[in-house]
Amino acid sequence: MSTHAPLDALTFDLDDTLWDNRPVMEHAENGHYAWLDEALAAWHGAHLDREGRYGERFPLAAYQARRLELAQRHPLRRGDFTWIREQTLAELLEEYGLPRSAARMWAAAAIDRFLDLRHRLSPYPEVEALLDDLRGRYRLAAITNGNADLTRLPLAAHFPVRIAAGEMLAPKPDARPFLAALARLGSAPSRALHVGDSWREDVLPASRLGMRVAWIDVHDDPERSLPAGVYRLRHVRELPGLLARLEAAAQGVFTPS
Repeated sequence: MSTHAPLDALTFDLDDTLWDNRPVMEHAENGHYAWLDEALAAWHGAHLDREGRYGERFPLAAYQARRLELAQRHPLRRGDFTWIREQTLAELLEEYGLPRSAARMWAAAAIDRFLDLRHRLSPYPEVEALLDDLRGRYRLAAITNGNADLTRLPLAAHFPVRIAAGEMLAPKPDARPFLAALARLGSAPSRALHVGDSWREDVLPASRLGMRVAWIDVHDDPERSLPAGVYRLRHVRELPGLLARLEAAAQGVFTPS
């Protein structure tokens, strides 16, 4: 890996890199499941009298456990989280006693609700201005294992290249999402830097390809040794400082760290 070649492309993870994803997912997880229970109770009183409430028969923990089981049954789809969720709901709703057509209808409606809640997120305050500046100097791409759809977010304007790794059946740490992004950006690994929070899904695959990596160490793991070309940041707001140092190094100019 060349750690001094000038950079022309940046690739970004999304969840927990550009925003805090934990509260977003907690709200979406609880919200869409509660919505489904309430909507089913209001829709089918006779079924409710006979079978009890859906949420009592299949509490949230049962839904979560079934998702893991379904992912094991369909390993090629394990990273397609939206598909996993919808298929799991359809299975549970059939077991609840709904005809298959109704089960699929309600599963799709619940997923629509989930995706609506999942996109009610706020990037870190610095992100909009940061990306606006960077896209004037680098080609930008997003690579995510999650089901955040950038076309539903204002941040889409900054990312002409968007890779949904799970939907392409190659979730990170698979190298293919990174290679696809670089191909669409017209860049090479030696001239690209990846920004992400996961050691396994961001740092390792990007580094192995020869990309440089800005690791957003959200869990504060100072004992982990860093390979050449991997740089530890505490927050994405520190990225401009790192890029300035790398640009200076590419020009043979010394700057203090």
